[in-house]
Amino acid sequence: MGTTAAILLVSLLLWAAGFLLLPRLRPCGRSESGNRSQSISIIIPARNEEQNLPTLLRSIATQTVKPCEILVVDDGSTDRTAAVAREHGATVLASQPLPGGWRGKTWACHQGAQAARGDWLLFLDADTWFEPEGLSRILDAYRSLVAAHRPSPSSCPRGDSQRPTEPPTGAPAGAFSVGPFHAVRRLDEDLSLFFNLNMTFGTVPDGLFGQMLLVDRDSYWRVGGHAAVRGRTLENCFLAQAFRAAGIPTRSVTGRGVLAFRMYPNGLRELIAGWTKGFAAGAGQTPRSVLLLVVAWKIGLMLAPIGWVVTGNGWHWGAAYLLCAAQVGWFARQIGAFRGFTALLYPVPLLFFFVVFARAAMCVGKRVTWKGREIRAD
Repeated sequence: MGTTAAILLVSLLLWAAGFLLLPRLRPCGRSESGNRSQSISIIIPARNEEQNLPTLLRSIATQTVKPCEILVVDDGSTDRTAAVAREHGATVLASQPLPGGWRGKTWACHQGAQAARGDWLLFLDADTWFEPEGLSRILDAYRSLVAAHRPSPSSCPRGDSQRPTEPPTGAPAGAFSVGPFHAVRRLDEDLSLFFNLNMTFGTVPDGLFGQMLLVDRDSYWRVGGHAAVRGRTLENCFLAQAFRAAGIPTRSVTGRGVLAFRMYPNGLRELIAGWTKGFAAGAGQTPRSVLLLVVAWKIGLMLAPIGWVVTGNGWHWGAAYLLCAAQVGWFARQIGAFRGFTALLYPVPLLFFFVVFARAAMCVGKRVTWKGREIRAD
């Protein structure tokens, strides 16, 4: 076997190995239990989110399952975030000044959890939204995966709205997370393809996504809540570790048809800054076996176009390239509305991934600016 044929065989083997990642694209199940009231508090940390909040709050209003409260924690916004939240029926909590050692999001989530009255706490980023009956499907998935550890909670308590100062007691149920489906609308958003895939591969089935967390009150306070990860950029990764260390199960699925979002819709500069923030640290939280498999798969993806260009053999390498493009396109459709030509031209977003990832690695431990604040990229 010649060198070219050997490299082609390696490329195809690595391509085939990519299908081992399929279980990590596990979707959320269908709703089967019917609609019923839930003792659930929705907590939304928000900093300058007047453009995103209406979509999320309108989607909550259309759900058959109704939360007992919606708390928007205004994290020092300079726009109409608070007013927009009130206009859509949410309760607004003005965040207290950011203490030393905290990140804005963890501090906002902590304050929301302190004020919440529900037995279940659902933390949502402001740029997410529910698809029709999405909340019902999430609650059913939560029950089927982790809620067997305790009885179903009752309706939201009435009367005194203040949470007890001591964490409640009881058997923990667990933590559940859904990776939102990426609603891609601008061409530059297609460049997020491999970042979204990496995030999903590294999280499902036992990690937690940063955009959404559903957890029972007992489990949350048992690990110290967001106070336990107060200074972390990727608080979801470290919360998952804390839950598992305490014997509390964590589960996650993908969110097609259930929960959606737009990541960094304001242009290429925001997209690069957003993915740079903490992404290298996120790779460090990915299980070693998964990380090695993802790296091997991406090497196989790169061998196909490189071999085509270097050898000029369009028949063999061209066929390998099309196989890779079809696989990327299939994976992409499970996590976002990425365009067909993005998969066909997959070396472009893959090269973008490598460049931004290298930039993120160089920024680890340094100060970066995000939403008007300087934070340490870790």
